[in-house]
Amino acid sequence: MKSLREVIRSEFFPSAAALTLVVLFWLVGLLGGLSLLSRSRPPLDTLSWLLFVYASVVLSSAVGLWAAIDLLRRLSRRRHGLSRRRQEQSRRRKGRDSGSGDE
Repeated sequence: MKSLREVIRSEFFPSAAALTLVVLFWLVGLLGGLSLLSRSRPPLDTLSWLLFVYASVVLSSAVGLWAAIDLLRRLSRRRHGLSRRRQEQSRRRKGRDSGSGDE
């Protein structure tokens, strides 16, 4: 239970979860998303389905791109040793050093 909390509180969790959902959406779409077009349906049903799918594709592409860029940015920051905690700690140290008052 403790490790699950650590995973959820990880800085990578939101982007990784979004990217996973986008990949699952595209896999489901590839496996059976065009099945509606193979059946005979009224034109309005087909049009509304196609508009829904178009909106889903655009939104999922945008979310996937955002999540991938965010993950790469966070990994790059971590690799270069600029994690958020270290940045905050260095800011605090600088604040203490400048406020020490050697006047």
